[in-house]
Amino acid sequence: MAKELAFVLINPYPIRKSRTGGIIARYLVRTDLKLVGARIIGASNELATAFADYLSAYDSSDPEKCALFSNYVRRAYTPDEATGRPHRSMLLLFEGEDAVRKIYEVTGSIRQRWCSGQTVRDTYGDMVTDPKTGHVEYFEPAVLVGASVTFVGEILRLWLKHLHSDAGIVRGAMDVPGGGDAQQTLVMLKPDNWRQPSLRAGNIMDLISSTGLRIVGVKKFAMSVAQAEEFYGPVRESLKSVFKRFGADRAAQALSREFGFPVDAAPLAPLCDYLAPLFAEREFENIVEFMTGRRPSNCLPGERTLPGTEECLALVYEGIDAVNKIRDILGATDPLKARPGSIRREFGTNIMVNAAHASDSAENAHREMRILDVMHDPHFEELIRTYYA
Repeated sequence: MAKELAFVLINPYPIRKSRTGGIIARYLVRTDLKLVGARIIGASNELATAFADYLSAYDSSDPEKCALFSNYVRRAYTPDEATGRPHRSMLLLFEGEDAVRKIYEVTGSIRQRWCSGQTVRDTYGDMVTDPKTGHVEYFEPAVLVGASVTFVGEILRLWLKHLHSDAGIVRGAMDVPGGGDAQQTLVMLKPDNWRQPSLRAGNIMDLISSTGLRIVGVKKFAMSVAQAEEFYGPVRESLKSVFKRFGADRAAQALSREFGFPVDAAPLAPLCDYLAPLFAEREFENIVEFMTGRRPSNCLPGERTLPGTEECLALVYEGIDAVNKIRDILGATDPLKARPGSIRREFGTNIMVNAAHASDSAENAHREMRILDVMHDPHFEELIRTYYA
């Protein structure tokens, strides 16, 4: 069976309620599909209107359903009338065999009455009807998906026309507090979260939501060697300093074991000055290889700018004191030293394989966002064109 591209559009309400991680986790573990794209959308009036107009007549066999979805989109996606501020939604792309059917089954129908958490809509959606008249009094479907390849293609082609202007890092959204004290910071979910289907990525996002910060940008990507070298470039000097702090003691211990008599660490300091750059370069190569799947010293010149073989997810959070709040919930770089309940303590393995990276300052956050180009994602748009041109 050929691969398909399916979408999940997480509505503004569950994003405001910070249910995004739980929803993503559900799709990752209940399908064998690969998450290949993610974008935050601040739908313009033009996109919301075009989307609602399409939904108003997309299924001639069920006009009641069409009206329900169309009216919902007009209400939930149209920017605030008074201020023009948009509402945040998140568009996810999943790829794999029979992707459209699998996504639809995990999502569930709006008319199901299981109310037991079997589907995404059972857990995160709601539809309240008047028991006497059957009139729908409240409707929140949590996500919007496509029931057929044809429908998926039509919707994605419609959204594709607006991604350049409405997607990226969404500024000024209705539920994102503004002001001069607000910061943006970057979180990067590392490759160890994506090597097999798991709850890890969604659970990490759920933990971060306890900070009260808002996701204003997201990008699924494969880091190139060139990006990794620039991103982690400042680490080189710190690796040299780290080695000088422990190198002499370790060398003295090794020599003592080898020769059978005590060796003083102090005279070995000049040796460590020589070894520190070699240690830093080896560790730096290990970091780049972990993040990209490629070792810089083994790369051909033309391979340095190609997407790597490992996957990452960039998340931009915004809010008051965002940098410190994120670093606190992540915990110490070494998972063994991180406090219980922190992300790195719960999901990390060692200093390098520690689940997530977080910017250490607002200035570095902007530098890192620039390197990863979170604002733009031509691969996301190319995926849609490839499947539904």
